[in-house]
Amino acid sequence: MKKRKNIITVAIDSPAAAGAGTQAKLISKNYNLFYLDTGKIYRYIGMLKLNNNNKFTYNLVKHKISKLKLSNLKNRKLLSNEVAKSASEIAKNKRIRNIVHKFQQRCAYSPPKNYKGSVLDGRDIITVQVKDAMFKFYITASLKVRTKRRFAEYKKLNIKITYKEVLKSLRNRDKSDKKRKYGPLKKTKDSILINTTKLSKKACFLKIKAIMDKKLNN
Repeated sequence: MKKRKNIITVAIDSPAAAGAGTQAKLISKNYNLFYLDTGKIYRYIGMLKLNNNNKFTYNLVKHKISKLKLSNLKNRKLLSNEVAKSASEIAKNKRIRNIVHKFQQRCAYSPPKNYKGSVLDGRDIITVQVKDAMFKFYITASLKVRTKRRFAEYKKLNIKITYKEVLKSLRNRDKSDKKRKYGPLKKTKDSILINTTKLSKKACFLKIKAIMDKKLNN
């Protein structure tokens, strides 16, 4: 893979519903960066497995990922709790992670030329996917706050689920993400911790922007 030179690369890791996706979108818009929500890729494959249980193979995954368009990741069905559980299991599979890894590498290091770089968020972006990123952020928030955010998100989308179910789902997802053998979620020494528990979306972005502008303008 040929890498584009002199581009901005931003890597973000976070537990579910910590606000990483929102911040990644704001960063993308402000700096004209190509944005990829890597968690949606695993949700996409998770839904693929649910829909093709008996015919689900690595070749099917390879074929679908090679043809994957960002518009495929905007499917509302990807937000369901059932798909989230399937995605969490899928993410433990090393062969599938290798297939996804190649796709993510292209997005990170060879984004479309009309973008100044890339911003990826997920669970193993700062540790595996874009280890040499110009900027590395670990965004987190308390489980209580994350549950409230995700529950409100589901409510807005008219997805029927209880607060307790969301809490249980996030707690299990955290355990799965941090304990999995390949690409576990963890903060690295060279990543910047951003706790969004008591921060508004705007305040969080301004904090990140100040960090990025300081380095980019030097």
